[in-house]
Amino acid sequence: MSQEILAIIGIFLVTVLLAIPLGRYLAIIYRGDRSWSDFMGPVERGIFRLSGINPEREMTWQQHLVALLTINLGWFFWAMLILCTQGSLPLNPDHNPSMSVDQAFNTAISFLVNCNLQHYSGESGATYLSQLGCLMFLQFVTAATGMAACVVVFNALREGTHDKLGNFYSYFVKSITRVLMPLSLIVALVVAFQGSPMTFQAKMPVVTVQGDSAVVSRGPAAAMIGIKQMGTNGGGYFGVNSAHPLENPTAFSNAVEDFSILLIPIAMALAFGYYLRRPRLGWMVFGVMTAGYLLLQVPTVYLEMHGNPAITRMGVDQHLGSLEGKEMRLGAPASALWAIQTTVTSNGSVNAMHDSLTPISGMNALLGMMTNAFYGGVGVGFLNFFVFIIVAVFISGLMVGRTPELLGKKVEAREMKIAVIVALLHPLLILAGTALSAHLFAGDPKEYAGWLNNPGYHGFSEMLYEFSSASANNGSGFEGLGDNTPWWNISTGIVLLLARYLPIIGPVAIAGLLARKKYIPESAGTLKLDTATFGVMVFFVIWIIAALAFFPALALGPLAEHFSLY
Repeated sequence: MSQEILAIIGIFLVTVLLAIPLGRYLAIIYRGDRSWSDFMGPVERGIFRLSGINPEREMTWQQHLVALLTINLGWFFWAMLILCTQGSLPLNPDHNPSMSVDQAFNTAISFLVNCNLQHYSGESGATYLSQLGCLMFLQFVTAATGMAACVVVFNALREGTHDKLGNFYSYFVKSITRVLMPLSLIVALVVAFQGSPMTFQAKMPVVTVQGDSAVVSRGPAAAMIGIKQMGTNGGGYFGVNSAHPLENPTAFSNAVEDFSILLIPIAMALAFGYYLRRPRLGWMVFGVMTAGYLLLQVPTVYLEMHGNPAITRMGVDQHLGSLEGKEMRLGAPASALWAIQTTVTSNGSVNAMHDSLTPISGMNALLGMMTNAFYGGVGVGFLNFFVFIIVAVFISGLMVGRTPELLGKKVEAREMKIAVIVALLHPLLILAGTALSAHLFAGDPKEYAGWLNNPGYHGFSEMLYEFSSASANNGSGFEGLGDNTPWWNISTGIVLLLARYLPIIGPVAIAGLLARKKYIPESAGTLKLDTATFGVMVFFVIWIIAALAFFPALALGPLAEHFSLY
């Protein structure tokens, strides 16, 4: 066990060490400074010539949002077309059928919003064409969308007064060509050489060690695995995601996929400081995010390593930890590490079944999605954090009797209203969706009996987890829930849309409004944002607003289940 703990610490340290130069690199390419990746310039200029876009044209914050929403709408119709007709299209050697309209709606929305909430099994629910031409395509472009929106906010927070905030399409294309594609290619090559398939051949018949005949699904899996991790997408090529031996073949592939989840989210936090040439500001953001992450990660690893007390009382040896729903080849500590890393980000990939986590571990996974600000997804993680910075600045200003200021710009009622609406939207969507589902289940349990394999406290947690995952754009699930029904497909689809675009529109609007305001040079009375004191303030604002709102629901689900074990 001590070796496994050292491996966990090593994975996190490697991630941070790689994120520091990556954060500097992100700041360089988004500022337009010279970098080693300038050889991609001709490719980018070719893309812009074909599309008729001028990447040098500066855009207002409203124009950025129009561009973002317009291209996303186009991708939605493309995804619906492919998913509803995939059974009749090429590259379908296993003859998988087309999706129903409600399932295609949920899947298209889910991948469009960088969530990848999968109400289907990859081997039988999608074809090679839809996996690559639709789902993997969306994993690239939606991750780049979040990163581009984040850079717009970086631009708005520069010194001085600004109306123009760069070009959305330039940031979007650079995010793909200079960040996501090269990093995803490295991860894809690693997992391919470790044993993940990369082929267009159909299922392969095999004979197991005990003599049974079976067929094994395969396909171009390695290509999708790289971007699913690097883009904090998480959508699995196979039904059980990275718990599948062909999607995560070895301990080495597990470690590489693991640190890939956090790499860009941490780098984006540090890039914030480097972009504004105030690196301490980026380290403050990183410090707050890391404190919240460790508060969830450490107890989860401990609890999963020590097993389930109810099983211990039955006389079952649990010296290897709680192994229900976990891969023996990976073990309890590595599964616990992944569970929190994938839920503090909007990644959602899994290497174990979260439905089988011990109750407090399950609660910590839920809290990672409920706070939705500790690292978060690529780009959008910082946007969520930015909302809490606005709230913390406003409260701090009131406490000392000064007009709240953020980097030389006054934070006034209009910005604060937008921030509060965005901050409260998340708990509203989760709690309202869970309440409606619980009401339907309780009102006619016969009709909805197929929803829950575990009625009671854990069944409530399964429904709470599904809406938390949808609202956090995460995509993982407590898979005791039968979610491929019209209710779950449509309700979570609506939550996915609201929870993706409003938290992008809000921060970009706040930043755009601040950019136009008169710049006030810092003085002795200015609130310093790059200090530990302000970091503590932001930390507690996140927990008070984001975490405590969910305490009653957590008390009805994982906390009640935990105490029932004793």
